[in-house]
Amino acid sequence: MSDLLERLRGRGWRMTAQRRVVAEVLDGDHVHLTADEVHAKATAKLPEISRATVYNTLGEMVTLGEVIEVATDGRAKRYDPNAHRPHHHLVCARCGAIRDVHPTGNPLADLPDQERFGFTVSEVEVTYRGVCPHCAAA
Repeated sequence: MSDLLERLRGRGWRMTAQRRVVAEVLDGDHVHLTADEVHAKATAKLPEISRATVYNTLGEMVTLGEVIEVATDGRAKRYDPNAHRPHHHLVCARCGAIRDVHPTGNPLADLPDQERFGFTVSEVEVTYRGVCPHCAAA
């Protein structure tokens, strides 16, 4: 059973076959699938699952805070189940591959007081961009 499944069950979320399959598809490290990719993988496990059910289930998981919606460079939104461990993203500028990264240090500490303009900052999102090894070799 995946960590995502455990978290959803722990919240008392009704686990239908469709919801279970979507959660199973999202299981793993560095998972950043589009809704269409989730649907394709879910259909392989449960052929009758509809695209609308996948989209609705992803939306519910985002609303619950169990999945993060990641949008980069105008590409399709991707869904990240790593919602409870603070992390940043490393994105390939060519193919759009995304990896979770966990740099040391506190990114809030890197923002000087005079650059906060009186804001009380509650979270930081950092995206590192570059070229992945696969694209660099091509």
